[in-house]
Amino acid sequence: MADGGGDLAARARAEAYSTPLDRFQVHNIEHFTSDTLWPWFERLRAEDPVHYTAESEYGPYWSLTRYADIVAADGDHQRLSSSSMHGGITLFLPPENTDPEAFSEDRTSFISMDPPRHDDQRRAVSPIFSTPALVELEPLIRSRAAQILDELPVGETFDFVDRVSIELTSQMLATLFDFPFEQRRLLPRFSDLLLSGPASSLEEQGQRQAEMYHVLAQFAPLWNDRRGNRTGRDLISLLANNPATDGGHDPQRYFNNIILLIVAGSDTTRHSITGGLLAFDQHPAEYDKLRRDPKLLDSAVPEIIRWQSPVAYMRRTALEDVEFGGKTIRKGEKIAMWYVSGNRDETAIDRAGEFIVDRTRPRHHAAFGFGIHRCLGQRLAEMQLRVVWEEILARHPVIEVVGEPVRLNSNFVKGYTSLPVRIPG
Repeated sequence: MADGGGDLAARARAEAYSTPLDRFQVHNIEHFTSDTLWPWFERLRAEDPVHYTAESEYGPYWSLTRYADIVAADGDHQRLSSSSMHGGITLFLPPENTDPEAFSEDRTSFISMDPPRHDDQRRAVSPIFSTPALVELEPLIRSRAAQILDELPVGETFDFVDRVSIELTSQMLATLFDFPFEQRRLLPRFSDLLLSGPASSLEEQGQRQAEMYHVLAQFAPLWNDRRGNRTGRDLISLLANNPATDGGHDPQRYFNNIILLIVAGSDTTRHSITGGLLAFDQHPAEYDKLRRDPKLLDSAVPEIIRWQSPVAYMRRTALEDVEFGGKTIRKGEKIAMWYVSGNRDETAIDRAGEFIVDRTRPRHHAAFGFGIHRCLGQRLAEMQLRVVWEEILARHPVIEVVGEPVRLNSNFVKGYTSLPVRIPG
């Protein structure tokens, strides 16, 4: 089943190419929920790859849309900051009258830090993503994927996001945290609440915050229980027993790292599993290649991640004047590195607008970032995707998409909240 429809795509292209560049709002969440973002970025890459948006609900910002500029910016942590002290990693503006201490590096997660604090905190949780740890995890991932797939209904419509993508990743995330397994669905739910666009009312915003606080409250007793247990190998034990991450007398640092790991540990894999199924549905010849030769998963998995680009962008803030593409970005100005655009950049990636399961250089993409902030869980995400698709091919080589996906209401994480599918009987 085609995703989105030709008429919608044609209208989006016409609008993107008729809108004056100085009125571009590429961050518009509707572009992401309707999957019509592509012509907007295509035009920027061709005509204005280092683009300035003077006015938006996020304030003024620069967009980097070509692969080479994104790689250069992501690797330049000396001049381009991720620190919460300068605004962090998203375009969002802090609420008015916010306590400045809330944005202190003492209280944020390591993705919103610059060296040396970033390095110390990232190092604290890295053991769980080591090669020996991943080797130990793979049989568990495989057995769980097999059980999830064996329990899917045949001959009736069901939600692939709920039954497969969320279920598998929530199980694994609960294991990584050693979080109560029966409450595992709280974790992806928290991520979706955090990343969704602006609430439609103060009441909805209050409900969201109350639900998120409820989830985070579950982590307080776990932190208390595991402090002092230096033999624990789960993420909470690693955070609770390292001076760089335990928070001391201010647990906010611990909670913010928990938030980061919930989002990072869930979203890349979850949305790429769903995005992979959609990609195969839209490119049946490529799926036929994979079914004939499942060994192509070695290249198909990174191609799925490139194609999906689950993290749409990351923000940096200039610590001094910098130049990209002949344009000067002034000290204090913010930059969006649009990974989702860099991954479709024909000047850097051959046939970037095509989904190719046997691509020659499948890991030549921007989806995991670059430099010191390159995704810590990259290999775990790729392993989970490989294993789940090995098990899908072995059990249900045909899964039909029977309706349009509902996309996450976010321009930061490019994902899905539902996808109706059917396994033919």
